[in-house]
Amino acid sequence: MQKLKNSPYYKEAFNELSYPFGTFYLFAGYVVAEINEGVVFSWEDHGKTVTEDIGNLYDENGSGLIYITNRVEKYSVNPVGWLQYFKSSYRLKAYVIVTYSKKGYSNTLLEKLFMNANIYRYTCLTDAIEWAKKECLVSSSN
Repeated sequence: MQKLKNSPYYKEAFNELSYPFGTFYLFAGYVVAEINEGVVFSWEDHGKTVTEDIGNLYDENGSGLIYITNRVEKYSVNPVGWLQYFKSSYRLKAYVIVTYSKKGYSNTLLEKLFMNANIYRYTCLTDAIEWAKKECLVSSSN
């Protein structure tokens, strides 16, 4: 398991948003989230604030963004929150989950039921970021 701060990609982030429940690293075209241990991540308590803050910084509804969640800590996600996310007119180009366990993979399958976005799963942060960078290059050349 690799935290973003311990990777060579950390220096490429143009902004870092720290909250009591986690840290979000902003890059050109993608975001890497690391939620803290024990958090039950919900739309009401966490997602709405983060979405508004990131939306303001990128000046968009997220439709051009790739969201990477680097699950280095054990936490829970309330998947119903994704329904509220999409009802609020937010979108994602892709949702990438970096998991390091079989249980994490199972949780990915559950979240997929509530998502209205392309979902990808990786077991390595480097692979997820490299994929996101390629996708951003493809988008910018179109």
